[in-house]
This record gives sequence, C-alpha cells and structure tokens, in this order.
Amino acid sequence: MTLFRRLNAPVFFKWVSSDSHCSRKTPFGSVAPLYCIVLKPRFYSTHKQVKSQDFHVNTQSNCRIPTKTRIAARAALLEYLNTTRSLQFEDAENMSRNSPHFLRKLLGKVDFVGGIGPSIARFLRYHPINEFEPFFESLGLKPKEYSPFLRRDLMFLTDDPLLLENYHVLCNYGVPRNKIGKIYLKATEIFGFDFGVLRLKLKAFEELGLHRSFMLKVLICSPDILTGDENSDFYRVVDILRKAGVEFTWIEERLTRNTLTLCDWRELHTLLKLLSKTLGNGEQLHQLIKQQPWLLFQGSGDSTLLLIGFLLKLGCTVNQISSLFLEFPQMQVKTFLSNLRRCFLVLTEVEMEPYEIGKIFHSHLSLLGSCTLKRTNSLLTSLNIGKKRLCNIIQENPREIKKWVIGSRVHPLPNPEEELLKTSDKTLKTKFLSDLGLLETSDKMEKALKSFRGKGSELQDRFDCIVEAGLDKKDVCEMIKRSPHILNQKKGVIQMKIDFLVNDLGCPVSTLTTFPSFLSYTIPRIKLRFQMYNWLKDQGVAEPLLALSTVLASSDKSFVSCYVKRHPRGPEIWKNLKEEIYAG
Repeated sequence: MTLFRRLNAPVFFKWVSSDSHCSRKTPFGSVAPLYCIVLKPRFYSTHKQVKSQDFHVNTQSNCRIPTKTRIAARAALLEYLNTTRSLQFEDAENMSRNSPHFLRKLLGKVDFVGGIGPSIARFLRYHPINEFEPFFESLGLKPKEYSPFLRRDLMFLTDDPLLLENYHVLCNYGVPRNKIGKIYLKATEIFGFDFGVLRLKLKAFEELGLHRSFMLKVLICSPDILTGDENSDFYRVVDILRKAGVEFTWIEERLTRNTLTLCDWRELHTLLKLLSKTLGNGEQLHQLIKQQPWLLFQGSGDSTLLLIGFLLKLGCTVNQISSLFLEFPQMQVKTFLSNLRRCFLVLTEVEMEPYEIGKIFHSHLSLLGSCTLKRTNSLLTSLNIGKKRLCNIIQENPREIKKWVIGSRVHPLPNPEEELLKTSDKTLKTKFLSDLGLLETSDKMEKALKSFRGKGSELQDRFDCIVEAGLDKKDVCEMIKRSPHILNQKKGVIQMKIDFLVNDLGCPVSTLTTFPSFLSYTIPRIKLRFQMYNWLKDQGVAEPLLALSTVLASSDKSFVSCYVKRHPRGPEIWKNLKEEIYAG
C-alpha cells in the first residue's frame, strides 16, 4: 500500500538552464527551451530538493515559460489575489491570466523549494506585490505605458476604491477588460469619478436613444466624451443628428474602428452646424447624411470643412455648395479637394483672369473635382501649344479638361493656321470636283478627296494641261472621275508623260481616255516595259498591238512570267534593259 501511495505521488521537475540562459542542444540536435522539463518519477521517499539556483528565470529574455509552470504560477497568483487579498474572482482571474510580464518578473524573484505553487504562495506571504502592475497589464497596457501611473504610496487595489468601482462599471456596461487600458490612457480622470457618477453618465447616453453597442465603440475610441458635460460637442452632434431624423443604428453600421479613432467631435460639430445652417435641420440634411455619410465621418469632416472654405474663397454661393454636396461624386472628399486645388493651380499658371477662373468653377465644380489634371508644363508640352491658347480652349469648352487627366494619352493639337489652310484647301478641292459633276455627298466625291495629295489651287492647272494636249474637256472629266490620282502629279510631269506617249510610243493622245492611269506610271517603268515588249515582238513571241494597260498594269513578276520567259534569252535581255534604264 505504501508502495502504491508513492507511485501516485506528484512528479517533480528538474529545471536545467544552459550557459546561454535561453537554449540548449538536445541529443537529437534540436534546441530545447530555457526551462527543460525532465520527468523523474521516484519510487522512494527521499528526493533532492530543487534549489533556487537550479530554477533561474531570465526576466530580460523572451524565452517562453513552460505551460505547466505558467499554469501553476497563475493558480498561485489567483489564489493570493482572491483569497488573501479578497479581490473579486473575475478580477483576480483576469489579472493572473493576462499579465505575462508581471508573471515572469515574479518567477524571477521566487526561490523554489518544493513545488512551484507552494513556493510562490510562500513568497507572496512575506513579500506583498504592487497589485497595480498586474492590474494595469491585464487591461491591455504594456509596462512602459502604465509605469507613469504607479503611485509610491499605494500597493493594494483596495486602497483605491474609486478605481475599482469605475472599472467594474465599465466591465458591467460591456467594455472588454483588455480595452479598458486604452480608456485609462486617454481619460484617466474617469477612474476618479465618485460612486454612481459614471453609471449616471452611461445611463444618460441610453436616455438619448443611443444603443449600447454604438456607445461601446465610441467609448473605446473617444472616452473623453465621458469627461464633458451635457453641453459637450458630442452631445451637440447627437442633438443635430436627432433633429435631422438620422437613426444611430444606421450610423453605427457605417462607422469603422479607424473612423471613430480619428473622430474629432468638435470638428464634426462645427461641420454639422455649418451644414444645418446651409441646408436646415430637416429633410435636406437628412438626405445629405444618408447619401454621402463620408462627408461627415472621413477624418471628422475636416476635409469637408476645408472644401467649404476653399469654395467660399472662390465666390461660390451657399446654394451652389449645397447642390454639390447633394450630388457629390463617389470619391473621397480629400481627393476631390486636391483635384480642385490642382485645377485652380493650372488655370492660374496659364494666366487666366480671376473672374474667368471663378466662372468656370461655379459652373463645373463636380467636373473639376473629379479630374486629376496633369501638371501645367506637362500639359503644354503634350498639347504642343502656348498658355494663351490653352486658356482659350478651356474657356470655350471646360469639358476638354476630362481628356487631360493623369494616365491619359494627350495628343498634340493642330496649328490653327494649318487647320485654316486645310479647311480652305478642302473647299477648293470640293469645288473643283463639283465642277466636274460629282455630288458633294457622294462616295465618289469622298474617294476623290482622299486621293488628292496636292494643293487644291493646282488641280485646275493640271486638268487644263491634259485638255490642252488635245483631249475633249468632257473626256478629261470622265478620266478624273475614274482615276483622280492622276492629278497628284505636277503639271510638268503630266506634260512629259503625254509627250512620251505620243512621240516615243507613237500612240494617239486619245489613248488616255481608255487608260488614264498611264499618267500615274513612271517614265523608267514605261520605257522598260515597251522596250522589252518591242524586242519580244521582233523575236516573234509576243502578240502585236497589245493594249497599254496589258503591258503596263501587270506586276513585274506577272510580266516576266507571261511574256519575258517566252524566249530563252528573255530574262537576260530583261535584266540588261533594267540595269541600263534605271542606271541612267
């Protein structure tokens, strides 16, 4: 029986620390933690006591405390706080479970003789701790954050009953214990309220119709609202929103933690006061908040206040600002304001008159705020224009700005004088073709206009030189309708080709009426084709009297294949003629 009692006795731990105080190599090559647990069941009554130097805790290290040690230490601390110090169980448990820095510090001070729990209990019996340290740490604060709040004249939490009272009020209200530390940092005076004061303040919020879930978010991020009176900015904001008929459940759904953290109730009250004066406390303000909640809650509305100030300086009326807000684009107020400032800078740098700038802003506010314009120098370079012309373009049509935003490709604008010349030239060409009998709206007219490469003023001279060669004007008109590109050549070139047709090839000028494209071929090509054709005729391998179009219109490859290769020496002659003609 004695033997079995010994077998069921607690297993004792031997703590072994290496020279590095943090790690130790195991036989398998792995790294053991600071506290290496070696289980040694003993089957006899005598055993070696664990000395304090065998259990060395390095409080400066991040080494992990073994789970069994941590559990035993927590249990001992909980027992001390709850039983010895008579703290509420929930408070004692939260302090023991959520104060790892303090627990490590405590373990470093204890001399371990026997079990861990008894050793800690023995230490705490003769060495009372500063209970504020584990208390503040359990609220979510780090040692460096709560150090300034530790008092020299107090060690026990029960010596500060107001602190515990207000702490319990917040816990019972639903504030997570690990978030109360943030409230303590931002509004320490809350924890000095007299008994019942904090409860009344929290009850006052509920009487205003504010749900507890909403107030919990607000309290964690803006606990200073508890330190003000009923005339504080928070109450004023609530009052304006209530008068506008805005439900706080709807606001709660749209408020994020970051939004509330950055919320400045004074700025928000200033903005709402300004908007209520502009829109009234009724339907319009309600509609604005419903449609554009970010106007209020992005950075406490400071960007919206800056936007209003900017617009007022530009001379915008209250009605114009109200209309803008009611139809505000889906974008951040900060970005909208930045775009407006950028546009104002561009208009100023192109030397636009102040009254013109105001005129454009008053009529195109939403457009200017939605466009992120390129810089002035970049814009002038890309458009290849000067300041004065850019200024005129914007004044004539401010919507052109949409084409010049960052990320878009901006093409150079044509020179006005060149545009005028082009317009005038097109008019001359159209008139010339109309005189030939083409309708302005016809496809033939459009095709002919695209074919012309020269100046419109020269077309008539080129037309006349073909008529003067001996052709009827009617026939020449038909030629131009069929092949308008023949007038792309200068007058001298046309005359030279007609002369070559008549004198060198011996063809009548009337041949052009059936094949007007003859005038579009170069003289070397015409010479090469007809000299080769004449040689082939002399050799008896080509048909006589082939049409001009048959000889000239086909490609070199087709001509060689169909005609040149009919004679064994054809390719050689073709090559020699080509070198001779094009070399000259």
